[in-house]
Amino acid sequence: MSSVKTSLNIHLCDYPSVRQALLDKREIAFLDVREEDPHARSHPLFAANFPLSRVELDAYDKLPRRDVWIVTLDEGDVSIADSDAMLAARRLVQLGFTKVSVFKGGVRAWAAAGGELFKDVNVPSKSFGELVEARQHTPSLSAQEVKALIDEKADVVLLDVRPFEEFNTMSIPTAINCPGAEVVLRVAELAPRPETRVIVNCAGRTRSIIGTQSLINAGIPNKVSALRNGTIGWTLAEQVLDKGQVRKFADVSVATTQSAAVRARAVADRAGVKRATSKEVESWRTQSDRTTYFFDTRHPEEYVAGHLAGFRSKPGGQLVQETEMVAPVRGARFVLVDTDGVRANMTASWLAQMAWDVYVLDQTQSQDFNVKGGWQPLLPTRPELASISPMSLADLLNEARSKQETIVIDLGRHAQYVQGHIPGARYVLRSQYKQALAQLPKASRVVLTCPDGVMAGFAFEAFSKAFNDVDSRVQVLVLEGGTQFWRDAGLPLEKGPTHLISPPLDRYKRPYEGTDNAREAMQGYLDWEFGLVEQLGRDGTHHFWVL
Repeated sequence: MSSVKTSLNIHLCDYPSVRQALLDKREIAFLDVREEDPHARSHPLFAANFPLSRVELDAYDKLPRRDVWIVTLDEGDVSIADSDAMLAARRLVQLGFTKVSVFKGGVRAWAAAGGELFKDVNVPSKSFGELVEARQHTPSLSAQEVKALIDEKADVVLLDVRPFEEFNTMSIPTAINCPGAEVVLRVAELAPRPETRVIVNCAGRTRSIIGTQSLINAGIPNKVSALRNGTIGWTLAEQVLDKGQVRKFADVSVATTQSAAVRARAVADRAGVKRATSKEVESWRTQSDRTTYFFDTRHPEEYVAGHLAGFRSKPGGQLVQETEMVAPVRGARFVLVDTDGVRANMTASWLAQMAWDVYVLDQTQSQDFNVKGGWQPLLPTRPELASISPMSLADLLNEARSKQETIVIDLGRHAQYVQGHIPGARYVLRSQYKQALAQLPKASRVVLTCPDGVMAGFAFEAFSKAFNDVDSRVQVLVLEGGTQFWRDAGLPLEKGPTHLISPPLDRYKRPYEGTDNAREAMQGYLDWEFGLVEQLGRDGTHHFWVL
């Protein structure tokens, strides 16, 4: 780490120190604090996206150890003192993190030092998937070949390994939704005849490669292939996709589960997955010198019905696909659990090959899964603020004079804003609020909101200062319960991308999502994926290996 130090005990660091930590497999949270869109356009391989606008919302969940080495990164286009990386670092220090650094010069300095830059999101997983295919020669079929099998009503089963929401948006005709970690558990009943051919698909390449190779690694008797290039390849071949399909996996028998568990355990053992006891898990929860993530790899509905205390829901297929989104500390320990001995072991086998330190919690009992409901994120104490109720805000907005005096700023995600926001509200990215101030109309009252009011509460102090620096008479308030309480009160919503003060940088438009992507974008995405193995070689910090 560089010896240069700024205020609040925040150090500056450089390319050699971060690279060496990655090579040494030391714990490091390398955090790209830009919004997702600029992050996706160019970033180091293990720079996890951790937007400045969400620091308080994500810090305690994603960075469980307060003294882990954190390095914040931004574009590097302004002085360090004024940079988003420094602002994020200060917020993290205020939240109690004690070893926080800023990467001097940002992404530009990384590239200038010879560091490799990657595009898109979930790049560690996608590049690993390409490495798997290159090493294992994972079998695949073209869209034309699969379409011919469907048309001739061949003995074939198509398994779509994406989450149901993606499958429901668009899918291959006849495909059944069976998300990634579920395939080894359920394939024996989805394709009970060994003669049945199994074809695995996703939107592009990674999840279909991992799903296909999972079945092969587990030694199922069926012939298995990936649909080459997924729904992108299907579309580029001018084939028609289904929309709104709801075909999905069903429960399986005890005998099927037991057989699949034997197969999955064998794969996990080959990958060097370790075993954890409940006693070890309890000690790791409070361990001060090691970061440990605890994940339940089952389907979310099962998690809600009952889970172990302290384990977060992340279905296994998506955990492999989106690892850095939920576990940004490279070099951390993982503990996975399920109720069947299949999903955690198969997921762990892949994470181990991605150079994570992985354990599976064994010997749990059904009564141990006694915590009901969804995951409750750990949040910092919200600062003191001034608030306003939805009905009071509605009264103000309904008064002709107040319409000119009161403006509503919505700090939620762009996708949520478009789905429904308070009429007349301005969309502002919290990370872009300084740029937005000059574009906002003058008002004597500003009301901050977001879907649940939480981010608005954390933004209150900065917005109050910013507005009061211009005019001390401006009153800044936070809407109680956010836009959800406004909706619950039966008040009207406005839909669509109206009143966008900030550009919608919080979400990168994936070329494989939705049904309106340009052919050039889809082909460009595939071409990019094909080049990832070469990029991995140039970067040299990944430690990936393949069974």
